Amino acid sequence: MIRVITPRDLREIARFVLTLGLALAIGALVIQLSGREAGAAYRALFESALGSRLALADSLAIATPLILTGLATAVAFRAGVFNVGVEGSLYMGAFAAAWVGFTWPNAPVGLLILSAILAGGLAGSLWGLIPGGLKAWLAVDEIVTTIMMNYIAISFTSYLVNYPFAVPGLANAMSPTVAPSVRLPRLLPPSQLHAGFILALLCVLGVGALFSRTTWGFEFNLHGSNPLFVRWAGIRSSRVILTAMGLSGFLGGLAGAFQVLGIHYRFIANFSPGYGYDGIAIALLGQTTAFGTLVGALLFGALRNGASGLELFAGIPLELVRILEAVIILMVTAELLIQWRGERMTAPTEKEA
Repeated sequence: MIRVITPRDLREIARFVLTLGLALAIGALVIQLSGREAGAAYRALFESALGSRLALADSLAIATPLILTGLATAVAFRAGVFNVGVEGSLYMGAFAAAWVGFTWPNAPVGLLILSAILAGGLAGSLWGLIPGGLKAWLAVDEIVTTIMMNYIAISFTSYLVNYPFAVPGLANAMSPTVAPSVRLPRLLPPSQLHAGFILALLCVLGVGALFSRTTWGFEFNLHGSNPLFVRWAGIRSSRVILTAMGLSGFLGGLAGAFQVLGIHYRFIANFSPGYGYDGIAIALLGQTTAFGTLVGALLFGALRNGASGLELFAGIPLELVRILEAVIILMVTAELLIQWRGERMTAPTEKEA
């Protein structure tokens, strides 16, 4: 039986609650300084995000792509690869899933859904392997290449729906709609929560098992924490990097596929508000653990769903939610910097070793 929640997870929950509490306190101070009541603002935020069955479902729907992009980033970070290219994998995966969905509308239902999901994951994986290969074999900095690949993916998919796969008569750049048989079923209509959320939870379980129960997970952890020892142990660094980037891209591609098959039902140019970049903050907030990433994604989903109610019922701009997110990210980043400095001061150098 796979143990999902570990003692480390419990410590992370306590740290997460402390971080959230401090962020809410700072947010309350900002609200009070603006001349509004913090209690009323947070009540409106809570009611809009979690106050009803429909509100909860919408928060979970918003969190679905964030769970997957957070996991994608966490996988790469665990292996010591700073992958900021999940956004590119998301776009490539979204278009690949849409292409399968509108190209073979008469295929058997089960086969079509499976093919569209796998196409999205594989497209994202192949996109992630490009910068992964450049780092593994040519030592090219992955931060630079993954950022560049993001812009290439966004522009390339935009070209595809503006020209080869453009739909005549539509003002916006988008693909044809996917077949009804390939669309992921809604779980709690009329909300947008769809079966992709269940699949995302399965990915959380899978990544958690990967980290704690498999040789790959052991190699990821070792490579991320002590790449020098990896060489001494005879583990090929290039293989670890390629595996991590391929899996990271696969999860990013799934995030895009689920948005197409569960929400939009077609590929739309520039559809993502930055899910891939949000995954970086969520993975850091969750300390690159599967369970912590899930909690972080659910928090961000609830905050963003509640933002509309915050403005409507409390008269507070949506930017307050961005302030809360920024404070959380700053606190997590500061904590990681302190940990990094401590490790640098205590860890032996290669020459000393």
